[in-house]
Amino acid sequence: LDTGGERIFPLAPLPTADAAALFADRAAAGLPGFALDEANEADVTELCRRLDGIPLAVELAAGRLRALSPAQLLSRLGDRFALLTGTRRDVPPRHQTLRTAIGWSHELCTTGERLLWSRLSVFCGPFDLEAVEYICSGEGLHADDVLDVLGELLAQSVVAREEGPTGVRYRMLDTVRAYGADWLEATGDAARMRRRHRDWYMGLATWCELDWFSPRQARVAELVDCELPNLRGALEYCLTEPDETHLGQYLAGSLWFYWVGCGRLAEGRHWLDRALELDGDHDDSRLKALWVLGYVAVLQGDTVAALAALQECKDEAERTGSAIAGAYAVHRIGCLALLADDMERAESLLRSALDQYHEIGELNSNVLMGQVELAMALAFRGEIADAVVLCEDVRQVCEDHGERWTLAYALYVLGFAAWTRGEPATARDLVMQCLALDHAFNDLLGTVLAIELLALFTAVEGDPAEAAVLQGAASRIWPSVGPPLFGSGNFGGPHALCEAQAREQLGDARYEECLAAGARLTADAAVSRALRTHAGGNAKTRRPPLREGRTGDGLKQGELRPGQRA
Repeated sequence: LDTGGERIFPLAPLPTADAAALFADRAAAGLPGFALDEANEADVTELCRRLDGIPLAVELAAGRLRALSPAQLLSRLGDRFALLTGTRRDVPPRHQTLRTAIGWSHELCTTGERLLWSRLSVFCGPFDLEAVEYICSGEGLHADDVLDVLGELLAQSVVAREEGPTGVRYRMLDTVRAYGADWLEATGDAARMRRRHRDWYMGLATWCELDWFSPRQARVAELVDCELPNLRGALEYCLTEPDETHLGQYLAGSLWFYWVGCGRLAEGRHWLDRALELDGDHDDSRLKALWVLGYVAVLQGDTVAALAALQECKDEAERTGSAIAGAYAVHRIGCLALLADDMERAESLLRSALDQYHEIGELNSNVLMGQVELAMALAFRGEIADAVVLCEDVRQVCEDHGERWTLAYALYVLGFAAWTRGEPATARDLVMQCLALDHAFNDLLGTVLAIELLALFTAVEGDPAEAAVLQGAASRIWPSVGPPLFGSGNFGGPHALCEAQAREQLGDARYEECLAAGARLTADAAVSRALRTHAGGNAKTRRPPLREGRTGDGLKQGELRPGQRA
């Protein structure tokens, strides 16, 4: 009301569980005998979630159960305004259909507010002010007026404000957004708005890729986390509109650091596969998508797809004279050899790639990772001193540039080297640093490799039960990455040694029991547990720099705790 003494009480939509209860209550009133059960609960829950927990929408949906099942309702939500209508005469007209209810609010808006409402519908998730000012301004809405108009939509609860790790952001309920999208289509401006949305998020991804190799690396990861729905929307637009394929290939390739470094291998594979199924008619964009697809497929253990993509990239790079794409292809083929335990070939290819990077002046996280991977090949061949020299160099470059993601892998190799040299305390400290960094980025590959190595250290330190628990925790993470330990004898060596020692000391039955206890741990709980040192069975806790909200070890009653023997 904007009057003196007024205090605002934000009234959120119903939580999903409450909305489902409301749905069941209203459904039973019109369809005697209806109740939530195992057969319909999932559909009802998803229905209420997609209806944003808006009570009117939930009630109107429940009224449709006289003709449709919850599953049928869910499948028809694409046109929620045509679906969600009622016939009750004891309610105001604006409450008889969802469209009329939202339209009543729409009619109270000024012309500028309606225009911004429709344009905001191009966002696929939360958005920030800078994006709104770029995408939504112009042709009837000056950039200088956007903030004021947005403020009016906030006051009317058409838009909501929220605080996040990257600052203040805004969002619209899906139902409100869908209403705005209908108006945007009616104005004939939808195609232009979607292109502007695509342009903004292409620019964001390009900036993030460059800034990944900087002290702002952690912020980049948080930003892409927040913007992922909009980046997905931009990708979907590029891959479904004529003449936009090359931009989709570029965008999917530019996000390599997020797919690989932030635990999104499966999603990255989805977008890259889709992008490369289409002919983009732009060599550079396709080559980038090819080597990134190869990289992702390597880590997923899909050797056939990885080799096909990387060989095509290498051949096309030679044909078009793209030295950078050629270097990346050779680099990732070298990774394939590393995971296949062909250390001689891995060393040759990785050295060749590093030489090519040097010749073209390429320096970023990928280049440093190539150096770490070469160090791995040398370490597995027993050339520990040379591996340490390479990783110490990487460590220094990372410190100079504020890079932390590749640093974690360098610490992993340095920890392995310290263990091989008979320096267990140093080895544990290095690998624990590695694990904390990997977990902060949600890098599942780095996380699970570090846990596997810490399990071995724990077994040798005299706590085979805890070692088995950690192995069980690792077994739960591996399916989200690829084949356990890549099916590699070298990467699997510490695991095999740990298992043999733990089984011998515990016996098969107790080992399997501890393994099962570990497999019940979430990734957060597993990391929290692994980041505790053990000495003579006494637990000494080290607090890792985990993301906000990650607390506790996630154990259920009766499960093993650090220092507790099975």
